[in-house]
Amino acid sequence: MNDASAPAVRRPGEQPLAALGLGAPALDPADASVHSFPGGGRWRTEIPSCEGPEALAVVLKEASRLDVPIHRISQGSGVWMLTDAEITEMAEATAERGIELCLFTGPRGTWDIGGSVRSDSRGAGPRARGHDAVAGCVEDAVRATELGVKCLLVADEGVLWTLHRARAAGILPAGTTLKVSALIGPVNPASYAVYERLGADSVNVPSDLTLDHLTEIRRVSAAPMDMYIEAPDDLGGYVRMYEVAELIRRGAPLYLKFGLSKAPGIYPWGTHLRDVTLDTARERVRRGRLALDLLARHGADDGMAPLGSRLPGTLHRFPVEASAPPHDEPLHDEPLHDENDKD
Repeated sequence: MNDASAPAVRRPGEQPLAALGLGAPALDPADASVHSFPGGGRWRTEIPSCEGPEALAVVLKEASRLDVPIHRISQGSGVWMLTDAEITEMAEATAERGIELCLFTGPRGTWDIGGSVRSDSRGAGPRARGHDAVAGCVEDAVRATELGVKCLLVADEGVLWTLHRARAAGILPAGTTLKVSALIGPVNPASYAVYERLGADSVNVPSDLTLDHLTEIRRVSAAPMDMYIEAPDDLGGYVRMYEVAELIRRGAPLYLKFGLSKAPGIYPWGTHLRDVTLDTARERVRRGRLALDLLARHGADDGMAPLGSRLPGTLHRFPVEASAPPHDEPLHDEPLHDENDKD
């Protein structure tokens, strides 16, 4: 693995610009993240918006054809939009390949009857409105984990804390990981640290955060970060391909998330959206290949975490009530001898 303070071997356009007297200032080693995934590696990959078994099959086939390594595949419509048979098929197909499958939990405000989410202020956004919405998220979490799903996507702070407590109490399997959605992603180091303490094992930050913002976050938290290298239009449509090496240097441990701009929304998914879902799934994998090719071209493609790794390591948590054991123990892909690390 690279020294965390070492700059990428070559920055885009570095030699030609230097020859023209337009070279960029040297990278500051103090900006680099000192963190990595447990077991080694500073970055992993994710293919999002994989909405069912057929889309998953397309992703796996295209990843094999283009030699795109995948650590995680996520879905956006929700557990409730899949049958038990579909969830089981997806869980088994990903488990066979050592890929983490992440499914979204429960109802969200954007699909609720509340009118404020459609106002200029967006109201409470995608959060779970009322007890019944939280209950739906918990129901989805229990159902998905019983069917073999090991990662749950969350878009509400209260749901995150509830599922973390459920995990600590043994209601959900201890190895379940909780991923914060880009729909509520934190934009400063203080809020990022709060999500970690509420139980997040992976936090999706908005793709418009600056490189300095990533460094600021990494000075307070080592929780894995997810970032769209290309964001869907409803999240801004940002394309940050040429920054991938620097995003890793600043943001590690980082999931490179290969989204797709200029594509229609497909949530909540159904067979009426079959063609566009399969086409965009295929193209997301190709976008991943393009990003990996850029890393290789710049000599910055080492440091990938081992395929099959999925756990985040030791993270800081708010204490849970005495009725449930504290969950400050590490979540590692390999056993850690010192299991008494505390905040």
